[in-house]
Amino acid sequence: MRLLVVEDEQKTGDYLRQGLSESGFVVSLARTGLDGHHLAMTESFDLILLDVMLPDVDGWRILQSLRDAGRQTPVLFLTARDSIEDRVKGLELGADDYLVKPFAFAELLARVRTLLRRGAAPVQADQLSVADLTLDLLKRRVQRGGQKIALSQKEFALLELLVRREGEVLPRSLIASQVWDMNFDSDTNVIDVAIRRLRAKVDDGFEPKLIHTVRGMGYTLDAAYDA
Repeated sequence: MRLLVVEDEQKTGDYLRQGLSESGFVVSLARTGLDGHHLAMTESFDLILLDVMLPDVDGWRILQSLRDAGRQTPVLFLTARDSIEDRVKGLELGADDYLVKPFAFAELLARVRTLLRRGAAPVQADQLSVADLTLDLLKRRVQRGGQKIALSQKEFALLELLVRREGEVLPRSLIASQVWDMNFDSDTNVIDVAIRRLRAKVDDGFEPKLIHTVRGMGYTLDAAYDA
């Protein structure tokens, strides 16, 4: 699942990104309110973790703008402001939860998972499927044709991205930013190696083949792909 973290404090932002990534989520990090607002308005996320006190535009205004635009993505406020008035204000603006800094990561993770369960669509809320491939998003398990497939955290995140964007050709730069949270370096083959390993686990011994290379463009997951 995709999370957006909007946090200007570098140490806190890096801590959240690493912890949530290691917990199996695909994490995008914005260090300014404007960047966070742009990402929230132009991309699809399952949950937004939003700091209130940002240097350019505060979290209140970002949330208000999202709700005014009809964006109902769940929002968890992260802030050092712990007054009752602040909490009420956040909830009245449409926040789904409110966590006061400093916080234990275990509590944050529990709240994230609770919000994701609460905000998920009722049909296949915790599962993605393509052909005979099934991803259990809560248990982080994969099966194909009834056979369990063991994946690392990064492999699962990569497969989830491909499945969610089924039929789209994803360039290496997008895969690098979404799964590894890094700028794509044309001199590295980390994406190609990861795809090759994932394809060996997901496609070898199964039909139809799902993961395909589109020369000069990137990769796609498509059960009906015709080269």
